[in-house]
Amino acid sequence: MMDADEREIFYYLRGEGGQFVPGTSITRHAGGKHKFRESPDWARQALLRMIERGILETDTTGGYRLKPIPRQEAAEDSKKWVSPQIAELLRKSGKKFENVIRRDIDDEAYYDSL
Repeated sequence: MMDADEREIFYYLRGEGGQFVPGTSITRHAGGKHKFRESPDWARQALLRMIERGILETDTTGGYRLKPIPRQEAAEDSKKWVSPQIAELLRKSGKKFENVIRRDIDDEAYYDSL
């Protein structure tokens, strides 16, 4: 379970779209200016904990980003239809429905479980 500091870092990095962000940027922007003024190194321990738990990864320049969630492609047998009648109608239509939006795991729940 993430504590308050980790959650602030998580929400900030989630908005960065998977790009590596320098630690100084995280400490300035994730917790707000008042938190940064009180303690400029407030995020250091939280970042280290998140790396140990596998939530974050770093690059060679010291940037941080959320570790991508491993996505597993669903096998054809694991697909479930709302009803057999709808499945049959879709098959008869002749269209391909391979790129259907799937309900993936909630990213916050995934990172909380680490």
